[in-house]
Amino acid sequence: MTIAGAFKSSSLISWKSTGKLQQTLANCIERTGKALHSGKTSTVKISPESAGKGRYFVCRSQLIPASIDFAKESPLCTTLHKDGHSVRTVEHVLSALEATGVDNCRIEVTCSGSEDQSVEVPILDGSAREWVEAIELVGLIVATDQGGNSCEKMAPFLNKSLHVRKNDSFVAAIPSPEVHITCGIDFPQVPAIGCQWFSSSVSSTFYAKQIAPSRTFCIYEEVERMRDAGLIKGGSEENAIVCSTSGGWLNPPLRFQDEPCRHKVLDLIGDLSLFARCGSQGLPAAHVVAYKSGHALHADFLRCLLRID
Repeated sequence: MTIAGAFKSSSLISWKSTGKLQQTLANCIERTGKALHSGKTSTVKISPESAGKGRYFVCRSQLIPASIDFAKESPLCTTLHKDGHSVRTVEHVLSALEATGVDNCRIEVTCSGSEDQSVEVPILDGSAREWVEAIELVGLIVATDQGGNSCEKMAPFLNKSLHVRKNDSFVAAIPSPEVHITCGIDFPQVPAIGCQWFSSSVSSTFYAKQIAPSRTFCIYEEVERMRDAGLIKGGSEENAIVCSTSGGWLNPPLRFQDEPCRHKVLDLIGDLSLFARCGSQGLPAAHVVAYKSGHALHADFLRCLLRID
């Protein structure tokens, strides 16, 4: 697909210039850690890439664009799949890249001692903070194409309201001149979490300080069931905050009073980043409101945005 062909407006969205140029990393980033679900040790190397190339993963020489076109439903994470290869738990690193403005990059994921065609991004401390710190350490530069030319950064602007829902969970969006996210969660069976809401516009500075540090969380009474299902083999109190229905938080302190809700915002940004293509912005210029949503519903929302009608 050519860059021009990637930005076709519809009744739902119009692609417009952000007034900025596409960016990439000034140098490579590499981090190694344990994968949350497989429990294996994996390494991620993120390298600069040319303008117009966008963000993409490399798994055993297979290129998998960070696009909703390759999103595959999987429990408790977002997985990208292409031609028999897959990369799992991509939401945290993509959230950091989208929010900090890394529009083009190559993300190579390798798993030590494994010949699998499926790899998983390491969970690190359960947040996106380490990814943001690594990006800030190397810095960003204007990306150029093979001819040395820069490219303007486009963004999808919502033209009319849209919503998707499943039971009492929903994702809705209202046209707005800027990106604004409101997120709500409700865990009535876990009083220490309960009902929480978080709402803010999204800027790189705000994200780095107020969203990126929020860690993934789980309910203690559900841990055994998830492990029996082959999930969270690499989960621990070092990479998640754990809450009991009766005993409250088992590994305090929290980084924010509403850390679980902020982490849902982090996940949502990572999933919405999959709308990006050819170095564009993935986050729609809209007020996005999500309540009790998860990765599958986020993907359904993006697929609705793809409709041409």
